[in-house]
Amino acid sequence: MNRKDSLKNAEDQKLYDDLASLHAHLGEAFQSQFDRSLPFTDEVFDRWERANSLGWGEGTSVYDSAYIFGETAVGKNTWIGPFTIIDGSGGLEIGDSCTISAGVHIYTHNNVKQTLSGGTLPIERQAVSIGSNTYIAPQSILSMGITIGNYCIIASNSFVNKSFPDFAIIAGNPAKQIGKVVMNGDNIHFDYSDF
Repeated sequence: MNRKDSLKNAEDQKLYDDLASLHAHLGEAFQSQFDRSLPFTDEVFDRWERANSLGWGEGTSVYDSAYIFGETAVGKNTWIGPFTIIDGSGGLEIGDSCTISAGVHIYTHNNVKQTLSGGTLPIERQAVSIGSNTYIAPQSILSMGITIGNYCIIASNSFVNKSFPDFAIIAGNPAKQIGKVVMNGDNIHFDYSDF
């Protein structure tokens, strides 16, 4: 039995048919215009409107599948990808022109001590700050209380539990600086020689 056959009344079946038709129509439009196939919610809900409704900077977008908690301040032209967790319960600032890739988790709290104490200790909260023009690759996790500078790169699958300066290339579990970004106008290269 398919999902439509399990619907009990004609009104539910009509609604299902209308939604399926809308999904097919939008899916074809996204495929022809952008050469991509998206989940239904990302076809229906505008990423830029969501970011705007959160008070974030002009040109910033956030996917519908992203979880957003607490106080978050995000600058202009930042892209927050699908399946991210953006936790501002302890305070979170993200600068302009950043990329927060798919599956990135940014935490400003943890409940480790609360759990270990059987609930007698409170949840810990500390702010996180991420500078402008910083690229965070997929599946990275940033823990509470850290500052990431401007023009940084965080490699995929990194666990970042300490702060790093501007121009740092960061990777690992736990993360460490493995290089630096060198910029001279439009000439950008990566230097790993001192690390």
